[in-house]
Amino acid sequence: MSGEFRNLHREGDPLVLPNVWDVASARALQRAGFPALGTTSLGVAAANGLLDGEQATDADTLRLVRRLQNGGCLISVDIERGSVGMAVAVAAAGAVGVNMEDAMGDAGAHARLIRAVKREAPDLFVNARTDTHWQRAGNLPEALRRARLYADSGADGVFVPGLRSPADISALVEAVEVPINVLFLPGALCVAELAALGVRRVSLGSLLFRAALAATVETAAAVRANAPVRPDLPGYAEVNG
Repeated sequence: MSGEFRNLHREGDPLVLPNVWDVASARALQRAGFPALGTTSLGVAAANGLLDGEQATDADTLRLVRRLQNGGCLISVDIERGSVGMAVAVAAAGAVGVNMEDAMGDAGAHARLIRAVKREAPDLFVNARTDTHWQRAGNLPEALRRARLYADSGADGVFVPGLRSPADISALVEAVEVPINVLFLPGALCVAELAALGVRRVSLGSLLFRAALAATVETAAAVRANAPVRPDLPGYAEVNG
């Protein structure tokens, strides 16, 4: 299945990767025709009453991956900063890829982690995330440096969330041969525009989880206010099935 996942990273037709937090969200997206899914570390953490970014969700994430394999899901797992042990564990559980973030820490340490993971799980698609633009003003020269370093260390793809400038995205695509992954940002570039720039993977991150929270509150508030509720929700039997 790892080869099938790699082949979904196509130039001109990027992989749109929705990120899930439980079995129900994964099954609904599979039914909608998405060939591969990612996990969202924020969604998994919040759904279990934990904080994101603190490596607190390894057990919950691994449990989710194992449950998703019952449906033959192509799944790439967000393991936050990650470890060799966690990468090997999710690979053994059936995951085809991992997303590992540097959180703008030491680039050399992240490169060493990438090399170690590839030694232990060579077929695992390692998506090396750099946080040069995430919750920061952005540093393109540093993003390019880290992208090259991580690709040279064996990463199968490079992920730069927060990157939105067409010129910057094009520069990143030109900098490395591995697929470039960007985060979909509402109000910014659409998938077709990202495809034209050479992006081969578009992740949704925590967008769906946050949208689900907003829809939950909006629906409850509508009922309380005697306002209409959208009539085309999935039915009980459909969800139970």
